[in-house]
Amino acid sequence: MSVTRRSTPGILAGALLWASACAQEESPQPAPPTAPMTGERLDRLIGRIDEDAQRLAPSQWQFTVADRALVVIIDEAADRMRVVTPIVEAKLVDDELFRRMLQANYDSALDARYAVAQGVVWSVFIHPLGELTDRFFLSGVGQVVNAADTFGTTFSSGVLLFGGGDSGQLQRKLLDDLEKLLEKHRT
Repeated sequence: MSVTRRSTPGILAGALLWASACAQEESPQPAPPTAPMTGERLDRLIGRIDEDAQRLAPSQWQFTVADRALVVIIDEAADRMRVVTPIVEAKLVDDELFRRMLQANYDSALDARYAVAQGVVWSVFIHPLGELTDRFFLSGVGQVVNAADTFGTTFSSGVLLFGGGDSGQLQRKLLDDLEKLLEKHRT
């Protein structure tokens, strides 16, 4: 398959309109600075989430949220952290679902992302370790669980949608289809 780059007035106008709308949205005020996140602080946070959490290595934890196994991996030297959970074997995902995953990464997965590695589709949250706050870590964990749980339906990490993408229309269609199904069973 070849990909050609082209700029049409419609695409450019749509991109500029979207960028303008994003710039006008109110951004939350940055949180006050805190001490850099460390493995020891993450260990305490993860222990509060799941008292049965296991520290598999100095830089890796496994724990459960809402019956879903998650793994946190850090690399303090590279200042990186990721929260991951497996969703499905990649070979079981058809082209249409792969396309939806990419659309969701644009507007409804928010800080979580869908990714493919080692033959598996994952829900992931990746962030610089040192800048990570307790609150944002907890938000990232929740988003990873939500994105995994909504894979194949709304592909959402939460209740928000970032404007300008396709997910709103696709989620509306899903809700309309569900309403029709409910109506059919009522009669």
